[in-house]
Amino acid sequence: MLKLDHLTVIAPTLAEGVDHVKSCLDLDIPFGTRHDYMGTHNHRVQLGDTVYLEIIASDPVARRPDRPRWFGLDNPKQVRADWETGKRLRGWVASTTSIDSVLAQYDGIFGERVDLPFENPTFCFAIPTDGSLPLAGAVPSLIDHRNDPTSMVEIPDLGARLQSLTLAHPDPDAIRTLYNGLSIDRPPTVIKGPDLCYRALITTPDGQKELR
Repeated sequence: MLKLDHLTVIAPTLAEGVDHVKSCLDLDIPFGTRHDYMGTHNHRVQLGDTVYLEIIASDPVARRPDRPRWFGLDNPKQVRADWETGKRLRGWVASTTSIDSVLAQYDGIFGERVDLPFENPTFCFAIPTDGSLPLAGAVPSLIDHRNDPTSMVEIPDLGARLQSLTLAHPDPDAIRTLYNGLSIDRPPTVIKGPDLCYRALITTPDGQKELR
């Protein structure tokens, strides 16, 4: 079974991502961490029930990794184009305890297993060879925490709680079939729409807000 791990806002710059989430949720999301092995950095906030929100972007001062970055961040033109058309909440990450078996069963969809950090691996992440989002973000990226899940103690809790996640997609039946086969716990609700688009309803201390 796959389990919702976190949502991802993929931004051209970290400042733009933080400003966007601030405008949607009226929350100032604190800085999280630098992924020196991937050349990215993030801000994070808890969303309840061991789920969190990540705002991620390329780190302009980091060394470029020897392989494409995750979340499509090695294609800044596409990231910018998606951002300008309102595709900002671009995807989500699901955790599994058997990443190899999922990748073998769904060959070509999620990419290849990458052990991270490279020099002293503590977890596994599935990344397509070109670094792109799997199925353009319609299915989750996969993480295997190797029995060491992200500690919520390290992520600020500002009172935000995820109520629902919805994916609009031109072929919702195909995506629902994939989700059913993956046995996903708390998958997005899939509806028909002209283009791939996520929206999350999140309760904050100031009421219910929508993040796109």
